[in-house]
Amino acid sequence: MPYFTATMQTSQQTKAVKFYRRATGKQRLIAGVMCLFIVGFFGVLSLGGAGKINLTRWTGGCGFKQKYNLPCPSCSMTTAAIAFVQGRIFQSFYIQPAAALLCVLFVISAFLAFLTACFGVYFSFIETIFCRANIKYIVLALVVIILAGWAVTLARALAERSR
Repeated sequence: MPYFTATMQTSQQTKAVKFYRRATGKQRLIAGVMCLFIVGFFGVLSLGGAGKINLTRWTGGCGFKQKYNLPCPSCSMTTAAIAFVQGRIFQSFYIQPAAALLCVLFVISAFLAFLTACFGVYFSFIETIFCRANIKYIVLALVVIILAGWAVTLARALAERSR
């Protein structure tokens, strides 16, 4: 039995940061649409990888590669995404690191969106990332990821060319 019991004033108590809260109907709807979109995207890639649909009809040829004989920033992204969908994750990172990283981000986003849509769990850090963070920093991070992936692909192409 403790000999000293103290109660703290309300102003002295630290507020516990909630990791999640109940999602509103609008948040659940947005999350459901987002989850379905990502699942549909991966479904189309899966069908393309299985040869059921022709993705080159939609993506076309790379004009940059045809003109300069070098890969463009998005070259091999479809191939890497198909490898990712087929479960060849490490090969996907080798083919085009930026595409594989974006696929990982899509999988995490789809999982969180699924939890929000189906169970009404809205994670607080989502709001921190998108509402409080400046959107230009998010776009800048995506541009840096794509340029870094392009640098790897470009270095690989130049090394192959010099052989």
